[in-house]
Amino acid sequence: MGIRRDSPKNLPRKKTTLKHLFDLDPKPYVGSPLPSPRRGGGGTDYEHDGILSAISYCNSVFTFTDPQESPSQQDLKRLKLMDVVSLLKSPKKPLHEQLFSPLMSMVSVNLFRPLPPPSKTSIVSALPDDEELSTFTPLWPHLQLVYDILLRLVLNVDSKKLKDYIDHQFIRNLLYLFQSEDPRERESLKNVFHRIYSRFTSYRSFMRKAMNEVFLRYVFETEKHCGIGELLEIWGSIINGFGVPLKEEHKLFLMRVLLPLHKPKGLQVYHRQLAYCVSQFVQKEPALGGVVVRGILRYWPITNCHKEVLLIGELEELVENIDPDQYRTLALPLCSRIARCFNSCNSQVAERALYVWNNEQFVKMASEAMEEVFPVVVEGMERNLKLHWSKSVKQLTENVKAMLEEMDPPLYDKCLREIHHRESEAHREQIKRQQKWDQIETAAARHSHFLQPTKTICVSSH
Repeated sequence: MGIRRDSPKNLPRKKTTLKHLFDLDPKPYVGSPLPSPRRGGGGTDYEHDGILSAISYCNSVFTFTDPQESPSQQDLKRLKLMDVVSLLKSPKKPLHEQLFSPLMSMVSVNLFRPLPPPSKTSIVSALPDDEELSTFTPLWPHLQLVYDILLRLVLNVDSKKLKDYIDHQFIRNLLYLFQSEDPRERESLKNVFHRIYSRFTSYRSFMRKAMNEVFLRYVFETEKHCGIGELLEIWGSIINGFGVPLKEEHKLFLMRVLLPLHKPKGLQVYHRQLAYCVSQFVQKEPALGGVVVRGILRYWPITNCHKEVLLIGELEELVENIDPDQYRTLALPLCSRIARCFNSCNSQVAERALYVWNNEQFVKMASEAMEEVFPVVVEGMERNLKLHWSKSVKQLTENVKAMLEEMDPPLYDKCLREIHHRESEAHREQIKRQQKWDQIETAAARHSHFLQPTKTICVSSH
């Protein structure tokens, strides 16, 4: 069973003294449910045989859907997995190196399996917090213990000893499993993957690139992946450990990977984790705020109102961390987008955009470019007061209008006069266009006989 034994004939003969018996000290693994050895002088080998036998039995994989599978065998495998877990939890005696290979092989056999096709991708992406709609794998009673075994190995065994088993292909296989629809499995994967990243320092660059490949494939090809949120949680912890000033590699990750993640329609599933990652970058280097704000504005949704609400909130939080030197350059594009959201037919979007003006830092940013921002904002509010269907939106608009009038009454009046002037000019242009069309229609009616077809009479020759 992988353990070398010498035959009794080859064993050197020693005197059985009391000191010699104390020196042997054959202690069993603490917490192991295996029976005490019955063979003299070979307790350790006998114990290893029992452990290897338990690991070997755990290599059998049950589907939990086949009626021919025996429930008693499934329960027996679970008990043996629990025995292995208890062995790994034992702090008093290190794990024998000869067990690494069968343990890792058993972990791979149980975890690395083809996942079923997605059953309800659209529902999962639309309702991320409703666990009642999540798909729970029937394999979880066994998978939970296998993930616990893998986590114990990663935490308790020297990473140098596991490098032969946890390699690049093993990491790719773990990444593939993040597509599982079972949130319990993704949570266990997140813990294991994060621990591997923290302990296997030489793999960090590869693991970051591998995760980025998953993100880019999701954004630009499939837009279908259940584990984007969990992978972003891992990235959030990684970004938190970045030193300042940030490396160029990390800035490129922000611009080429994180910002495009605002584009997919499933943003609401992982927006909380994405916003945390982005805010970490801006907190470490406030000068990146301009890049982030322009990137979010570039991927602004057209018809997805829920995404608009999320992005308005994210922009509001970012303004508090942006370098004040960038306020003037960002005030106009940011306030223009917020002003367009005032006029949204969706009342939630309009109300969320109006509530932004309760943020002191946002108002401070807008005041840095008052002459440019006020005409856009005032026009949006005046349109709301005239045309919006929601009474609550109109009431909020009145409150914001009163606040802005107090900030700079002459400028507000000037903006109102310009709006009235533009409206009157537009009205005059409309009248002129209508008059021209009337003249065209009159001329067409006067010369209508030129447009009528000529009547011809056909005479038969018969």
